[in-house]
Amino acid sequence: MTKEEASERYQIPLKILQEYENWNLCGEVKTGMGAWQYDDQDLERLGMIMTLHQTGFDQKEIREYMELYLAGEETAAERMRILKEKRDAALDEIHFQEKKLESLDYLRYQIRKNMEEKERIFTNQKKASEVSHKHRQKKDKKT
Repeated sequence: MTKEEASERYQIPLKILQEYENWNLCGEVKTGMGAWQYDDQDLERLGMIMTLHQTGFDQKEIREYMELYLAGEETAAERMRILKEKRDAALDEIHFQEKKLESLDYLRYQIRKNMEEKERIFTNQKKASEVSHKHRQKKDKKT
């Protein structure tokens, strides 16, 4: 399967396919009529690369991770360490974003509270004005 076919069928951006080819991450050169030919193993690796991209790995980190992956099971502990660091960083970012949301919610609460208080004051003033007006009308009728 060509780069264009792999991109279209599996929704892999051409940029990522180009990176994959430039990194020489496969064991042997697979060209046919001058174009790279992707097999199931390539597509599995590309799936992993896509996952790493989506989880915040930059190009350098992806290449390092993939080189470890291709080196075999003896690199499992190092790969696990890398993934743990990324996971911890993602959790830190989530907690930071949660704090931002809490702050935004508090500010929104304050605005709503102020709006409700103004509405309550306005309503009370309107009622007081109506009562006063009715009282004056009764007074005027008596005189």
